[in-house]
Amino acid sequence: MTVAPPWALLAELTHGCPLRCAYCSNPVELISRSRELNAEQWADVLRQAADLGVVQTHLSGGEPLLRRDLTQVVEAADTAGLYTQLVTSGVGLHERRLAELRDAGLRCVQLSVQHADPHAAELIAGSRSFAAKERAARLVRAAGLPLGLNVVLHRANIDALDHLISLGLDWGAERIELANTQFYGWALRNRTALLPTRDQVERARATVTRRREQLIGALELIWVAPDYLDGTAKPCMGGWGAVSLTVAPDGTVLPCPAAASLPDRDPPNVRDHPLDWIWRESKAFNAFRGEGWMRDPCRTCALRTTDFGGCRCQAHALTGDATRTDPACRHAPDHHLVRTLVDESPRTTSAYAYREGGS
Repeated sequence: MTVAPPWALLAELTHGCPLRCAYCSNPVELISRSRELNAEQWADVLRQAADLGVVQTHLSGGEPLLRRDLTQVVEAADTAGLYTQLVTSGVGLHERRLAELRDAGLRCVQLSVQHADPHAAELIAGSRSFAAKERAARLVRAAGLPLGLNVVLHRANIDALDHLISLGLDWGAERIELANTQFYGWALRNRTALLPTRDQVERARATVTRRREQLIGALELIWVAPDYLDGTAKPCMGGWGAVSLTVAPDGTVLPCPAAASLPDRDPPNVRDHPLDWIWRESKAFNAFRGEGWMRDPCRTCALRTTDFGGCRCQAHALTGDATRTDPACRHAPDHHLVRTLVDESPRTTSAYAYREGGS
């Protein structure tokens, strides 16, 4: 099989984070700071990624601002010719550091927001962080950098969607990604407290439609569909090992951030193999490419070229078998598993869970 080059790299610089969001999709077993790649190793990864065909990288975590060598990593990405975006909670971002990052080649900032109400936001984040986020948004705009907001939607904040969009306008965001929770890692563990009701999702969908019409040309709204409720499998990262790759803090390379949860995949590591070999030749990246691995109903389904059989990590999380049809799909033999979860989700919107521990 001829493998096209990837165009995006998610660089997870650390799993350390000042927040304790229950919807976090990072692995429950977090990678310790002592096992992280250093700045020189990240520079080599970024050079290899550019040579492979990658054109943009998201510097993420955890909280990448916890890396004292973040400016060096940004400079390395820029030197390699990569468009570099910082994905951050905003905690720890101050004017001098942002100026250093911008001068090193940072091109964009994506800021996470938990709620439009400060008290509710801090309850969800498990940390006093709202003022830091507001200050970070102001600094990013003053520095002349594009600002995007990332909002993970769940039962505790989805009813505040209208206010969250207004907050984005007030803070000067150009783009808001409204991502219904993806149930991996900590989010899977806390799914009962996070899963919204059908009525909540339908109201939110209507709000997005209405605000998009109002804000044409002023603010881009991205709606990441709630596949549990929609009955439609989400495309697996544009296809398993098709358009992007993730490098974890310790150098493990994955077709998507959640793939760390899959057993027996023997994920390769940049400490041991070149990135080009990992992308083109490794067993982990070739496991679910193409259609040869598919079972029915995926094998004969007209949607197989658009949803690629759905999410392998979700199939494993719900059935224990990564080769089964994603149960989120209404055509899947295991769709009853998702339907039962949705139908039995609590009707109250007040419940909330906290991620245990810190990192």
